[in-house]
Amino acid sequence: MSATGTFPDAVETGGWQPLQVVAVGLCFLLNMLDGADLLVMSFVAPVLSHEWAIAPANLGVIFSASLAGMAGGCLLIAPLADRFGRRPLIIGALAVVAVAMVLSSRVHSVEAMVLVRFVVGLGVGTIGVTMTAMASEFAPSRYQDFAVGFVQAGWPFGSIITAFLTVTLLPEYGWRTVLLAIGILSLGLLLVALVLMPESINFLLRSQPANALERANKLGARLGRKHLVALPTKPEAATRIGLLHLFDDGRLRSGLILWAAVALGYFVLYFAINWIPELTTRAGLPVDQAIYAGATYNLGAFLGTSVMGWLAVRFALPRVIALFFFGSAAAMLVFGNVPMPLALTLFSALVVGVTVQGGFNGFWALSARFYPTDIRSTGIGWSMGVGRIGAVLGPLFGGYLVEADLRVGTIFAIYAVPAVIAGLLVLFVVVPEQRA
Repeated sequence: MSATGTFPDAVETGGWQPLQVVAVGLCFLLNMLDGADLLVMSFVAPVLSHEWAIAPANLGVIFSASLAGMAGGCLLIAPLADRFGRRPLIIGALAVVAVAMVLSSRVHSVEAMVLVRFVVGLGVGTIGVTMTAMASEFAPSRYQDFAVGFVQAGWPFGSIITAFLTVTLLPEYGWRTVLLAIGILSLGLLLVALVLMPESINFLLRSQPANALERANKLGARLGRKHLVALPTKPEAATRIGLLHLFDDGRLRSGLILWAAVALGYFVLYFAINWIPELTTRAGLPVDQAIYAGATYNLGAFLGTSVMGWLAVRFALPRVIALFFFGSAAAMLVFGNVPMPLALTLFSALVVGVTVQGGFNGFWALSARFYPTDIRSTGIGWSMGVGRIGAVLGPLFGGYLVEADLRVGTIFAIYAVPAVIAGLLVLFVVVPEQRA
């Protein structure tokens, strides 16, 4: 940003400045803890369902409650970051998640668990969208897609840690202690965010809240930008309000296709995340080995997301996403239908994680690239929020399939179909060249 005033969508520096590393690193930690907050339920589900005698369909409702909350966070709360800023939305949502996680360790009924998991989802959905916008805007221009991909890798990494934490605490202390531990970690990260989380300089220059010039110059000095003597002219787009702005500048057709692809991707993703430990238990694995299968899936998810971020710098992002989804369909067919010893079962779970989560997390980078700064949180929120219709239906539908006593292989074959369709749809998404 020069003293004359232009509006890049990412920080235009040659390399990474310390503040950029801090901002993107914090977003990674936030997403890591979001993964723990949301996915811990899938790891304690076998014990919880036995203790409370929960039918598979009702277990699917518990899984879907947090996903429904995430949709609400994406659609209704996260867009407020385009008006009030990235930092206050992240901190407020993190506080909600921390309190709700602590409360989830104290409930005694399915109805109460559904309610607190819905609230957790509200916070997680808000954080996921807002930190994606934050990472995209703090990264150097060339590494914008990489930064978003790196941040999304925090989700499965947090799930891996959660899996091993669960294996350690669950046998002796029970599922309540596991949920309480995650809540305490969330409170700790809240304190860190209060001290270190900056505001997006792009948001300050475009939306121009109170003291924007002073705040922008303080951040700009840490980013190596020139000192501004006055704020640039406020962009007209920054004054526009309304969802129809999401479809301006030729974004209507590709935007709707993107939303449909995200919905199908979510449908597959949250089935795999929530049901792999339970289905492997039903296939005969002990609970601890089933949790390791879930952890191995998330290790694959971490690797796949990291590879996605690396490939996004070098190749057309929609094609890379499509390739991952086509691979995920094949991986699920093998995982569900080919009898294997434990080592190969874990390896196939790893491959499912690489392809499913790696491909899906490309949608975050694609959405951040698709929408300009002034509507980025709103755009990401709506593409991911509408898409979360699939996230809610994916595990819920899986619960009904399990209750219908279908073979595990048949269930995975059914979910391979939307994975292929999602890969085909994303090939038709065209990112507008002008995003200012």
